[in-house]
Amino acid sequence: MKSITWMAAIAATAILSACSGEASKPVAEAPAEPTREEIIAHGKYIVEGVGMCGDCHTPMLPDGSYDATRSLAGAPTPGAPPPPGVPFALISVAIAGLPDGYTEDSLATFLSDGTPGDGSPPLPPMPHYRMNAHDARATAAYLASLPKPAPATPPT
Repeated sequence: MKSITWMAAIAATAILSACSGEASKPVAEAPAEPTREEIIAHGKYIVEGVGMCGDCHTPMLPDGSYDATRSLAGAPTPGAPPPPGVPFALISVAIAGLPDGYTEDSLATFLSDGTPGDGSPPLPPMPHYRMNAHDARATAAYLASLPKPAPATPPT
């Protein structure tokens, strides 16, 4: 009888040890939601380092460098003009401060599925982006954080 009691005690101890080991493990906390500043910083990285949006949306100076005072303010599209009858955006829109007619949400949708809010496709050379939701929201947040550019003054 003593051996059965002794074996039951050992089994109970083993079971309790196994259960308490699981119960004593710390519960992993869900990652914190990124702050607005972190989202904007991620968007800046995408716009400036990955998407290279300034290549088309920033005007160039006569020496071929980008006009830093008009960053993302819209510009003549670089490259040779397309053949007649081929749809092509000859001027890129200003995207600093968000393009006209867009909200952060509608721009994020455009960057996720490639279709502007009015349902029309973007004209070449603008690609049909397929960003994931996080990257699209970050890009839109960064662009929204920038001041809207003043209209360009024509050269005199």
